[in-house]
Amino acid sequence: MHWWQNLRTLWPGALRQQVTRTGLAYSGAIVIVTLAAVLSANNLLFLILAAMLSILAISGFVSKLTLAGLEIDLVLPPHISARRTVRAAVRLKNLKRWMPSFSIRVTGAPPSRIDTPSNVSPSGYDGALFFPVIPGGVTVEEPIELRFPTRGRYSERTFQLTTGFPFGFAERREIVTLRDDVIVYPCLDPRPGFQSLADSIAGEIEAWRRGPGHDFYRIRPYEALESARHVDWKATAHTRSLQVREFARDEDQMIVIFLDLDATPDQRAWFETAVECAAFVAFRLSETGHRVRLLTQDFDLASPAEGDVHAILTYLALVSCRAGARAPGPDQSSPLHLVLSANPERVSALGWGRGQGSRILGPDSLSEEHPPSPSQASHAL
Repeated sequence: MHWWQNLRTLWPGALRQQVTRTGLAYSGAIVIVTLAAVLSANNLLFLILAAMLSILAISGFVSKLTLAGLEIDLVLPPHISARRTVRAAVRLKNLKRWMPSFSIRVTGAPPSRIDTPSNVSPSGYDGALFFPVIPGGVTVEEPIELRFPTRGRYSERTFQLTTGFPFGFAERREIVTLRDDVIVYPCLDPRPGFQSLADSIAGEIEAWRRGPGHDFYRIRPYEALESARHVDWKATAHTRSLQVREFARDEDQMIVIFLDLDATPDQRAWFETAVECAAFVAFRLSETGHRVRLLTQDFDLASPAEGDVHAILTYLALVSCRAGARAPGPDQSSPLHLVLSANPERVSALGWGRGQGSRILGPDSLSEEHPPSPSQASHAL
């Protein structure tokens, strides 16, 4: 039946209904009955022809009425990450007070219907839902899974409602577009090296925590030349070896993530990797209670003091590279830096990444072929 698939492909996409095989066979039967009635002048054949045409007209009217008065809504979670499947819900309401709607199928609108360059449905939904009947004045809800391929702002989500009711002669369809902004964060799934990089930075912060302070941190074995005033004698008697009390600093160290926006158009792929790296590290460290600050040429926010990590992720969802953007001087609020720059030599010359445990990651050290290593020092180019 390749000829039928080709016919469906060539059928004008702007039409709101598509003839099915059943409808094509029924139309052929009408043509045959018409020829027989005209050639034979048989009144019975004319009556049969009138009935067949009436059924066809009623089918189109009922099909149109079935889709009329349907309202669709999409219930989304508050936070969505690119390339990660999220649970959402489709609500379909029948605004007709008395008449039910039958045999409704909901799908994501094909990209070819709305002139999108991608093969992915702009709704983020590639499945299909089937509602056998929606009573008048009733709202039905079904869970679905959405997946958005890239970060950014999605202003429109387009769905297609289809029905073949009542006789299946044609599939009538309606394109419904929901217009409200949805912010999709960068992908928060780790690429190679991202998790080890975040763990290494967390280790640097934990090492900083051990120091003079008032909050008890842990009991550990005594080290040579340490003061005896912190020796814990109960723990020493229990373990039969010298144990000392260690205290945490009054304030945790903060990691400053500097994302350099100065990147040329041919470095766009690397810039997307840098954005995902910044988002992943900021999100993972914030999850474990660490302080994070994101700094670019036009953005500066510390979490949680000035906003939560989702404010950082929202910015990273919409940020774009800007060739020629001047990099600021190094941040003085913390010596621990993670610098993501397409021009590592330039930002290093400005003084970035000179603190202990800091890192500068450029195109050669942040790519799929060369993932970031936890041991990369401040001048890793």
